[in-house]
Amino acid sequence: MGKIIYGSEIAAQIRQTLKEQIAKKSCPITLAVVLVGNDPASASYVKGKEKACVEVGIQAKTYVYPQDSTQEEIVTLVKQLNEDESIDGILVQLPLPKQINQDIVVQSISPEKDVDGLTGISVGKLYRNEETFVPCTPLGIMEILKSLPIQLEGKHAVVVGRSHLVGAPVSRLLLDANATVTICHSKTRDVSYFTRQADILIVAIGKAKFIQKDDVKEGSIVIDVGVNRMEDGKLCGDVDTQGVIDKVSYITPVPKGVGPMTITMLLWNTYEAHQRRCHD
Repeated sequence: MGKIIYGSEIAAQIRQTLKEQIAKKSCPITLAVVLVGNDPASASYVKGKEKACVEVGIQAKTYVYPQDSTQEEIVTLVKQLNEDESIDGILVQLPLPKQINQDIVVQSISPEKDVDGLTGISVGKLYRNEETFVPCTPLGIMEILKSLPIQLEGKHAVVVGRSHLVGAPVSRLLLDANATVTICHSKTRDVSYFTRQADILIVAIGKAKFIQKDDVKEGSIVIDVGVNRMEDGKLCGDVDTQGVIDKVSYITPVPKGVGPMTITMLLWNTYEAHQRRCHD
């Protein structure tokens, strides 16, 4: 039977390390979080991030703006935060209300404070394998893989999903680790043909239990990024965990898999942003 990799346990270890390092700092580390509108899910995510910041000793400053805020108001706020020397990282909680161009707001964040790794400069540096902030979920996935007794070099990694938040950047990181990478997406014919060849399978498409037992290779490693809510209210991933667990060597669960790593990597990026700006 395959072993379940609890990202929550890896995250706890990283947070403890962060807490110890931050306690040595003479200057406070501060993350600015911008929340626009009244979306319950966004508000819940922000509270989770605030709680995580408190846990490791990072100050979280949340700027809450009403649903009918203008794009100009939010861009002006972001530019003010760019100039504020007390702010180390800036996170704009997505999605934004429809009247606001999400990309324009994100691109207004200073690359030095782009702890979500979403600006054009951050993405460009990632693809050139230069030092930059990596999007939090892909960074968390790589940390999970690093915790396993395997070498990525030479392995065949198949990524199902090509989003700018997960699929595309994690594919780049795997290439940089010298894996051979195949990307599958909505236009790929016979996705199962490719997933059955994967030594490492990463699935991030938002389709409940899309990957079944016949879709995975014997002894493979499966990273399930999807979070889907079922009719009974329970969460499940993009992979049928119970169906494939006897066939794979390692698999991340949903919940307690990749999710906890995403917020932890946000904390890590914020710490790194402070390190690059202040050598206290």
